[in-house]
Amino acid sequence: MKTTPPWVKYTVLRLLLFAVPLLVLLLLQVDWPIAVIASALIGMCLSFLVLRKQREAVALGLYESRNREKPIVTVDGEVEDAAIDAASGPTDEPRRT
Repeated sequence: MKTTPPWVKYTVLRLLLFAVPLLVLLLLQVDWPIAVIASALIGMCLSFLVLRKQREAVALGLYESRNREKPIVTVDGEVEDAAIDAASGPTDEPRRT
């Protein structure tokens, strides 16, 4: 069974931390612009305090995706390099093996 990616969990939890206070404030008949701003502030504060582990998992995933190792040279690449070297003719440099 596949696990849910960390960014999906984090996004859903952040949306819930915004939507629940918004719904409560709207049920209390607070004006909607004030309710939106207040629920955004509440959601930001709660996500900072409560979602530390999920936030770090998302940050780690972003870091790993940006800093992957370079691809391994395949046999096909070595064969192509050898064919190009052979076609270019002899050089003064000693050959590497």
